[in-house]
Amino acid sequence: MVSRRVWLDYATTRLKEAGCEDAAFDARCLLEDLGGLPRGQAAGDTPLTRIQTAALTAALEQRCAGQPLQYILGEWEFLTLTLKVGEGVLIPRPDTELLCETAAERLKEQPAPRVLDLCAGTGCVGLGVASLVPGAQVTAVELSEEALPYLRENAARYPQYTVAVRQGDVLTDHAAFEGFYDAILSNPPYIPTGDLAGLQREVQREPRMALDGAEDGLTFYRTIAEHWCEKLAPGGFCAVEVGVGQADDVAALFAACGLENTEIFKDLGGVPRVVLAQK
Repeated sequence: MVSRRVWLDYATTRLKEAGCEDAAFDARCLLEDLGGLPRGQAAGDTPLTRIQTAALTAALEQRCAGQPLQYILGEWEFLTLTLKVGEGVLIPRPDTELLCETAAERLKEQPAPRVLDLCAGTGCVGLGVASLVPGAQVTAVELSEEALPYLRENAARYPQYTVAVRQGDVLTDHAAFEGFYDAILSNPPYIPTGDLAGLQREVQREPRMALDGAEDGLTFYRTIAEHWCEKLAPGGFCAVEVGVGQADDVAALFAACGLENTEIFKDLGGVPRVVLAQK
């Protein structure tokens, strides 16, 4: 039988040869999830069982073939949450944590703010804000039949947070949502259609529906600015995640629909990543 240490070295080498950007990290994640390695401990000479070895071998082949690590593991951490992920739903990313933290900072003094999470996917934005703002009343809106089960399961995982799931098309269903919101948040599809073919192979395994922002990548931002921002309560704000080079264009869209006090926030890499504007 193979020891954990030997398997980790082997898997790291295989993943490097397959072009995985962080081969050692990926190999360790697989070993922790499928090989019984306690987190934070060194991979010693404890042998893997035959069942563990078989599971690890299958997972390693998937990862070498370009399957996202998160889909193989079936869960991924976001802020303090552990969210269910898999084929058919966008993988939560650290950049999106900035959107949640920025919104939460604005909402923390309100006792029960009403929050709308558009293009919700796994629910990471709505659940993330709810975890940071006790009492937040979140409505998470998602169209995809493939993504909805993940959204519903993740909301059910955290019953201490108030997150209602609704199926809806952000581009067309704005009239079906009544009332006013203290915050409208979204990490919408924002990659220009022409750029999709150049995405790394792992990203191309994620649903096109969650990536494709049409010709210029701004289609969803236009709809949010023109139709959804009408639903902001006085003093409420809209905050969205944006792609590289899109922040100024999105800020202009918000200004055109009458929002004020626009702010742009940079991610850890220095990229303008979140645009926020107030009614």
